Amino acid sequence: MKLFQSIFGGGETVGSYPESLIEMATERTVDGTDSRLRLLPGYRKRLRKPVIQAIDHVVALVDSFSTLVAAGRNDHGAEPRLAAIFASAEAMLDAFGRDQALAHFLSSPDGVGCPRVTALLLAERTERNILGMDLVGDRVQQDVAQVTVSFSGHRLLDPRCSEEETRRQLKRRAFDHLLSLALTRIAEGRVKREDLKRQSDLLRRKLAALERGGWGFDAPEGAPPDSATLATELDTVTAQLHSLGADADVLKVHLETVAELLGEAPSRIWADEITLYLDPMNIQRDARDPSARRIVLQELHNAQGRSAVMLPISITPEELPKREDLVTAAQRYLY
Repeated sequence: MKLFQSIFGGGETVGSYPESLIEMATERTVDGTDSRLRLLPGYRKRLRKPVIQAIDHVVALVDSFSTLVAAGRNDHGAEPRLAAIFASAEAMLDAFGRDQALAHFLSSPDGVGCPRVTALLLAERTERNILGMDLVGDRVQQDVAQVTVSFSGHRLLDPRCSEEETRRQLKRRAFDHLLSLALTRIAEGRVKREDLKRQSDLLRRKLAALERGGWGFDAPEGAPPDSATLATELDTVTAQLHSLGADADVLKVHLETVAELLGEAPSRIWADEITLYLDPMNIQRDARDPSARRIVLQELHNAQGRSAVMLPISITPEELPKREDLVTAAQRYLY
């Protein structure tokens, strides 16, 4: 939890960080991917530039998130983004009341008594083609092709009592997400290496059997390939294994994997802006349609193809529906 506490909200500029922060981020990188990297001499030097590049990116990314939006009962109808993401003020407050991250924070020592809570709202956007009724000219027409936009999977990230602290936590979260992507790439390389080893062993056994003049006691499935074909396959698999690094070089490969991914941070996690023109039923309209509301949203993406609409919001806990105690509810039904 100490990572980035010395920056992210302290007025520092991108690219100008204390050495303690760079050191801490480097060690967090190692702990979050492969702690054995510490066995390699010079691992800090190799990771220094990529780590700084990753910090630069997550600082700029979170700082680019839109300004805070009040998300209270009276704000829903007045804020087009909230009105698009939630069907009603009641549905919005109910979603907040059921959010586990918010509930956990409000019951923690830091959250008890907090008058307003800041968090990042995420929701998945879905566009669906439908046939509906519409006013064409002065006549109501059926089976009109329309596109409806819906939002689901609402959840809150990093609820805190101040916007500054929420953004600091979001920057740490974005950095950690890059580490998870690096770890995924390492795991994929490990699986590929093991698979190629199995292929290599099988091809060597087949080739050895051919060179001995037979396939042993097992009946071959179909016509056996000639030795030249098997040798070519074996050479291909061997070359692929070599490109992944020998067993003795695995840690070096892992270090390069982590360094490369952190250096690619802008293409691993990013945000863009989308503009929608929606009527009160969340049906897409032409920008000139009188019923259209212009809604500008930010969408967060990662390299695994996942995306979510995001909106920094401010919540008043007193407006949330009361959560019923599970023990009390069970007793009411049992007795």
